[in-house]
Amino acid sequence: MLRFLTAQQVIRVVLIAAMMFVGSAGAQELNPKAINIQLPKDIKWVRNVAAGSETAVLVGDPTKPGLYVVLQKWLPNHNSRPHFHPNDRFITVISGTWWVNTGAKYDPAGFKPAPAGSFVTHFAKEIHYDGAKDEECVLQIVGMGPAASTPAEQK
Repeated sequence: MLRFLTAQQVIRVVLIAAMMFVGSAGAQELNPKAINIQLPKDIKWVRNVAAGSETAVLVGDPTKPGLYVVLQKWLPNHNSRPHFHPNDRFITVISGTWWVNTGAKYDPAGFKPAPAGSFVTHFAKEIHYDGAKDEECVLQIVGMGPAASTPAEQK
């Protein structure tokens, strides 16, 4: 005797087949010549206790000429003093709130918030300072090396 499937049964069969296809497609190995993935657990962070921050170099070498990409983690209640960089730097706030200010006179009361998702440009040789208040803040910084930070605080 011939039995017909209900609409619900047909939908279930189609969904199961689709999941099996997606599952088998995901089992393929990625070509390492085409793509490199660094999972969070594989990213190497280096702590700078004096600065109250951690840095992870993702691409390039900030101490040498050329493109670099780093993650900068500001720990709560730490910030920099007025300084400038020799080249433009392009910063995306990944998490937390980054607090920024400009000028040679250090004034933490004047910090302005840059919440997660913000994009900030540090222009070459322009004085600024920044950091975190009550929460950790993670930034992605892209620039051309060599990167340097020159103190510029007016006492």
